[in-house]
Amino acid sequence: MKFDIDLVGKIGSMALIDKEHSDIDYNKFARLGRQLRPGMIWVSSGATEIGRLDYIRRTGEELTGNIDDVKTDYAAQGQAILMQTYRNFISEKYGVKQVLVEHYHFNDKSKREHIKEMLLRCPAQNTIPIINYNDAVSYEENRKMEIRELLKTKGYAVELVDNDETASQIACLVKSRLLVILTGLDGIYKNLSDPSSLIKEISGANADEVIRNIEYTKTLCNGASRKGANGAFAKLEYIKPCVMQGTKVIIASSKYDLQDIIDGSAPSTTVAVR
Repeated sequence: MKFDIDLVGKIGSMALIDKEHSDIDYNKFARLGRQLRPGMIWVSSGATEIGRLDYIRRTGEELTGNIDDVKTDYAAQGQAILMQTYRNFISEKYGVKQVLVEHYHFNDKSKREHIKEMLLRCPAQNTIPIINYNDAVSYEENRKMEIRELLKTKGYAVELVDNDETASQIACLVKSRLLVILTGLDGIYKNLSDPSSLIKEISGANADEVIRNIEYTKTLCNGASRKGANGAFAKLEYIKPCVMQGTKVIIASSKYDLQDIIDGSAPSTTVAVR
């Protein structure tokens, strides 16, 4: 099977934060920077939280007011810092591109194609795209209204409610060989309170069988690794289109090196056709 991109990866906001010191986890960025290379597409959360921490550091207090306005302001402040930090740690041999997407980009055929062609040009240009949802210009009330209209007129809508979905949509768009979703846990668990219940593999003889096994696994999942996260159930739902096109999906903890996760030497949940 031919794939156009080697890997699409995603890392969440809190994985990039040093909670103990309320600062950016520069060690995490350094490890990723050493391993990201052209042929990979990286989906990175973090702008809003990094912007919040930067604002507090500069002013000594948090923003108050309408929650959508606060999120917008933090995201706008954090996007520049997020990209600057990636640029600092990715090899100077490679170019780095920032790509900010919104839900309507993936619900319009021409916009999807435009994004796809840009991403597919990146390996030949020796560049690494860093993708994030554009929280600075999209607010929840407006997004929900637009999604409702799309559902009414088309019967289907890509929401991009979090970057797990964004990464899955990107992996489908560019037909990636691998999709790696980094989370706060070692993978998908039958029971979050039981470390021995890690599900190491969800597989099948063909894509349809894998989808059936994903659906079964979803019935075992409850809870999320942190407040506000969509949890394992949502991740498994988002990756189904990727599995159908032949992409191998790996869900693992961000505490491990990316290469160790890809090589299979770190704990993870792998979802793929055998």
